[in-house]
Amino acid sequence: MAKKQKGINPDLEAAVSKMLKEVMADPMASITDKTKVIDRALKLEAIKLKMSDDEWGAGFGAVDDEDE
Repeated sequence: MAKKQKGINPDLEAAVSKMLKEVMADPMASITDKTKVIDRALKLEAIKLKMSDDEWGAGFGAVDDEDE
């Protein structure tokens, strides 16, 4: 069985980018359509940041100095 590829699927990334460009350039697209596409693009960027940051989530459960 092949190992699962880590990271964002490049086809998905390209599709979101293409969709963002097309919807933002479309004068007939509603504000709702535009915000949905922007939200998808932002979520993809957030996922990429989480994957690249080794310390993301490392602070959960850690003792906070302000609480003491």
